[in-house]
Amino acid sequence: MSVETAPANPFAQDVAQPLPDPTSLVIFGAGGDLAARKLLPAVYNLSVAGLLPDQVRVLGVARRHDVHSFRKVAREAIEAHSRTGFDEDAWKAIEPRLEIVQGDFSNPELFEKLVERLDRDDARLGPTQRVFYLAVAPRFFGQIAKGLAAVGLGAGADPPTRLMIEKPFGHDLESALKLNAEVASAFDESQVFRLDHYLGKETVQNLQVLRFANGILEPIWNRRYVEHVQITVAEDLGIGHRAAYYDSAGAIRDVIQNHVMQLLALVAMEAPVRFDADTIRDEKVKLLRAVRRYRPEDIPDYVVRGQYGAGWIGGEEVPAYVDEEGVADDSRTDTYVAMRVEVDNWRWAGAPFYVRTGKRLPRRVTEIAVRFRPAPHLPFAGSEIGDVEPNEMVLSVQPDEGVSLRLVAKVPGQTMSVRPVQLEFKYGTSFLGDSPEAYERLLHDALRGDATLFTRADEVEAEWRIVEPILEAWESGPGPSVYEAGSQGPPEADELLAVRGRSWRQL
Repeated sequence: MSVETAPANPFAQDVAQPLPDPTSLVIFGAGGDLAARKLLPAVYNLSVAGLLPDQVRVLGVARRHDVHSFRKVAREAIEAHSRTGFDEDAWKAIEPRLEIVQGDFSNPELFEKLVERLDRDDARLGPTQRVFYLAVAPRFFGQIAKGLAAVGLGAGADPPTRLMIEKPFGHDLESALKLNAEVASAFDESQVFRLDHYLGKETVQNLQVLRFANGILEPIWNRRYVEHVQITVAEDLGIGHRAAYYDSAGAIRDVIQNHVMQLLALVAMEAPVRFDADTIRDEKVKLLRAVRRYRPEDIPDYVVRGQYGAGWIGGEEVPAYVDEEGVADDSRTDTYVAMRVEVDNWRWAGAPFYVRTGKRLPRRVTEIAVRFRPAPHLPFAGSEIGDVEPNEMVLSVQPDEGVSLRLVAKVPGQTMSVRPVQLEFKYGTSFLGDSPEAYERLLHDALRGDATLFTRADEVEAEWRIVEPILEAWESGPGPSVYEAGSQGPPEADELLAVRGRSWRQL
């Protein structure tokens, strides 16, 4: 008697991944928190997955480490933060590739020492492309870019070089323009890879596939069928030990100007004619330029800012923002921002986008909810079906990556009763595997020279031009409204939607 074998899940099949060219990855700030939590574990996981070339070297740049202490710190970081766990054999394969160059970013001798080390290693082991990752404070970005260019590692370098920069890209429009000019004086734009780690998340990448590979969606993805869109980036945590940065940035600079604007652009942009970096980024820039800039007198009607007070999260009492370590008692920093965004183009005019972000909210969630217009007529005469909720598509970015679609269905029985039901797709169950961390995908793309998931200079500037009038109005306007930690946010945010009979999705 033969036993039937269940067919393999075609969605679980591995897809061949192209390998980068031989690479020297240079991490400025190799002894810092970002390198420990994200970059070194990403390098390790890419190595475990077989996605790094045989000839790859990781050269840390730090003031205090020698090679032994750097490798010790790297091992501890990987043990603590690797998505795939820790394997001794895998570590032994990557450990000899970790090296260090000691020096101070402000000292030109560091860059001379660095280029000598790179040239010496290439002469001994073979030529490599050079990728420089700036895991340092933003004030060093321009200085390091110029230092690299001064020793021939910038524009026109041979072997080729790339520069990877973490957000924030400036503190306001003026500083962003200045930073872009400094970087442009040292590197060509094609060499610059500006990271927004949200673009490395699987669901965010899937937005383009969902929209442009499914023909049933394009005809209804516009103002005629979409009533409004909500974009939420919520956190249940406070600021932790980030007061020095956060109190000068706030939610609008930390999340709205970058993460949220990128999500908005991907949801609302027109279809690119080709799936390449510049074509996609051209469409995003066009969309960002179509976002309405509000006059100062209009901003209170379109934007709400809040600051968390004391409250309870997960059964634990938490302090108010002004009581956090390092925060001034009279701080006016926003920890919550909600906005009604209008896109003035043919596709979206009249269909608003409501965006919000905040700390100390009930739960951690990032999602995009597309609310469609209700059915124009319900032909169930004489039946008591009750309220029929409009269709809604929700793209969950985190913590549970997937897509759901709300439909209305009849409840089994003798009467015409209906209720909403969900059609769901989840990455974990459909593909039977963990999605790579955002930093793994972004690092791998940068090593291959694929800039699709990185922001271009004109994108950054367009994002700042959207939020700049708001920042200017807040300088002289009233301070943020205080909302209780663990609540849905300040009540004023509800009024942004209530005037049109809408409401936020519950967190």
